[in-house]
Amino acid sequence: MSSALLIIDVQQALCTGAEAAFDSGRVIERINTVAERARATGAPVVLIQHEEERGPLQFDSDGWQLAEGLATSPGDLRIRKTTPDSFHRTELIQRLQERDISRLLICGLQSDFCVDTTTRRALALGYEVVLVADAHSTVDNGVLSAAQITAHHNTTLANMTSFGKRAVVVPAADVQIEA
Repeated sequence: MSSALLIIDVQQALCTGAEAAFDSGRVIERINTVAERARATGAPVVLIQHEEERGPLQFDSDGWQLAEGLATSPGDLRIRKTTPDSFHRTELIQRLQERDISRLLICGLQSDFCVDTTTRRALALGYEVVLVADAHSTVDNGVLSAAQITAHHNTTLANMTSFGKRAVVVPAADVQIEA
């Protein structure tokens, strides 16, 4: 079973300032640890960047850039997206199929939007999914704290059975990577 690591929307505008995701520094550290192991085994690392026509995530703006501290490699794949679904109107499926990927390790921002939507879509497409429990985050939403939202999504996605396959939710330290 071939694995790929999806790093979703770990971008400057989502990691700094008023819209900074909760605990983004530690989340990036955990993502870097998993990415280092993925690269060492030859598993593809896919850097996914959200973009909008206006605002802080406008293509090629400072906010659109990958977050400072996120370790990248020239061999990493890059995907641009315009919706919370990393598969929708992108080359992601094609890139994964070219590499015969059947298992996705998912991390990044934001737990309640792009991480959630991409995880559900991956399950619907038949991928085995490992959600890295402590390597995704979001912001408070006025009802729940970011930590509560992340915990809620870890539990919800792990218990979802409607797609047949279930997401396995594990902390970064316990992620097993198969190239």
